[in-house]
Amino acid sequence: MYLKFNLRRKLLVYGLASVAVLPLSVFAAAQHDGSSAQPLRVILVPADGGTEDGTKKDFVPIFNAITRATGLKFDIKVGQSYGAVMEAQCAGAADIAFYGPASYLPVHRKGCANLLALAVKHNESVYYSGLFARTDAGIDTIKDVKGKRLALGDLNSTSSFAVPVAMMIDGGVNPSQEAGAINLAGSHANVLKALAEGVADIGGASFDSYEKAVNQKAIDPTKIKVIKKSAPIPYPPLAIHPGVPAKVQAQLRDAFERVHELPGVTPDQIRGYGGAKVDRYTTKVSEEEMAAAAKMFALVTDQVKQDIIKKASAR
Repeated sequence: MYLKFNLRRKLLVYGLASVAVLPLSVFAAAQHDGSSAQPLRVILVPADGGTEDGTKKDFVPIFNAITRATGLKFDIKVGQSYGAVMEAQCAGAADIAFYGPASYLPVHRKGCANLLALAVKHNESVYYSGLFARTDAGIDTIKDVKGKRLALGDLNSTSSFAVPVAMMIDGGVNPSQEAGAINLAGSHANVLKALAEGVADIGGASFDSYEKAVNQKAIDPTKIKVIKKSAPIPYPPLAIHPGVPAKVQAQLRDAFERVHELPGVTPDQIRGYGGAKVDRYTTKVSEEEMAAAAKMFALVTDQVKQDIIKKASAR
């Protein structure tokens, strides 16, 4: 009884209430097989601060095409945080999950996930993080972060937290000690909104999110400048629980390799992180290459995270 209550409590803390109400037997049983009775449970990170419906809309056409091609059924949900998605996959409540490399790696190390597919754009499966500043904030280099108001995204986000913090530390600035204030805004979109509204002087976000905000006229690019662009980061992966039947995993890998060619899908419907249009997906992905990406944010230790949380709570 205690185990059942404790698992539910943890999932509720991470914001995945719809999963938390499932009975304990669901977690103890084998992963789902994609049948009508046991659809594969797909849980997505809340991309770019968008709505649940908006995030699902980016992926539904892809999974619908795979259903038509393979007969596999899917139940698609959106977690309320990155942590919710990570917890759900390790609790056995997600067969497939979508999140960034910084979230994937600890889940993979626990044996809860393996790489399934990465989006491809312009023959690459990479994206970029950046530190963006208001042009009127007097910030030209990372050193100028000292004393300024800093906005960051979700604590488990690769490109709105881990990489921006690593870039600052590598540039000689300890944000928890030297930033004037820290706002854990929760998403890329909220970081950029804080910059646009003058609530923050500098913030970390992905370039995909920045470009999306510019295109939607959510920010004025003449008032925001790039202080630092990261090295290429492996694209946020779709990850599969290793307990999913091997036959189903093989079907999924085959389908994702040719999803852009499947009937009923237009090129505009092949979407990835933050709803960005991509060319296709590939399952020819390397755990070694993904693990190597950890070097980009190795400086962001648990202690660094705790110090940032403490600083942010002192606002």
